[in-house]
Amino acid sequence: MKLGSWNSYLWAVLLVMWANGMAGATASAQPHDHHHAPWDSQVAWSQTIHAGGASIRVDVAPGPMDLSREKIIDWIQTAARAVSEYYGRFPVRRARVLVVPVADRRGVLTGTTWGGVDGYPAFTRMRVGEHTAEQDVVDDWTMTHEMVHTALPSLSRDHHWLEEGLATYVEPIARAQIGTLTPEFVWQETVKGMPKGEPQPGETGMDQTHTWANTYWGGALFCMMADIKIREATGNRKGLQEALRGIVAAGGSIAVEWPIAKVISTGDEASGTTVLADLYRQMGNQAFAPIDLEALWKQLGIEAGSGGVEFSSQAPLAAIRKAILAPEPAPDE
Repeated sequence: MKLGSWNSYLWAVLLVMWANGMAGATASAQPHDHHHAPWDSQVAWSQTIHAGGASIRVDVAPGPMDLSREKIIDWIQTAARAVSEYYGRFPVRRARVLVVPVADRRGVLTGTTWGGVDGYPAFTRMRVGEHTAEQDVVDDWTMTHEMVHTALPSLSRDHHWLEEGLATYVEPIARAQIGTLTPEFVWQETVKGMPKGEPQPGETGMDQTHTWANTYWGGALFCMMADIKIREATGNRKGLQEALRGIVAAGGSIAVEWPIAKVISTGDEASGTTVLADLYRQMGNQAFAPIDLEALWKQLGIEAGSGGVEFSSQAPLAAIRKAILAPEPAPDE
């Protein structure tokens, strides 16, 4: 989850204080407790890692954890490597990750990322259960998802679907590009998840629909369609990856606030297309027809198999399917 800039955070603090005061200080904490700044936590140990040209400070708050220091660092380092691979470098030059142990729990519980905090362009807080096992962090997607957030400028509330949808779409691709996920797994999860982002009756576009499904999967659906359409328009020479790298190269990151128009125009300039603008015009502020995903999977050469999905190299968009997950541009089939 991305909460945007320091200014946005201050407004959140004021709103929570006001709400709690009006409720006689009896209201429960908000989903992300803003009574105390999360970066004010005490630190049990710290270590600085490096990835993609960035320096990332890792702090672990006091509390028992079954995970060793080495495994915590490996987990964060792997996520940073995946994001650096996708973007060509880590999106910000300095970042901080605070790991907060949670007693009597297991697994990576929640992640939240802010921009421009305490001298760091990006600050991420991860809440991790005390009894989290090594395999839990090997399988975790949350850390990579949070680091993808560092690459996009903070947007207004109406455009949070692009922030969360982009992180939902890019995270498994970035992990596949460093070999920690298989193409079969990525596309199986994509086929399973994308229908959740289809427009529902009565919805009037991405900007006006603030549901969980639209914010995460509707945004991911927008990003997937943009990726495919950019590749079709450029003969598979460029994709959404190049558009997003262009945004980072132009100074875009979570530490700055941009209007969505600037994000879209910068991405389109980097891809040499008008795909983002065209898609936003179709999907952003008006009702749009559901996408025929079953037909799209066939075009991409994705077929249901006995153990998940199988691929057809003869499908019209098979080369695009391969190129989306390739760490380097894929040769023509």
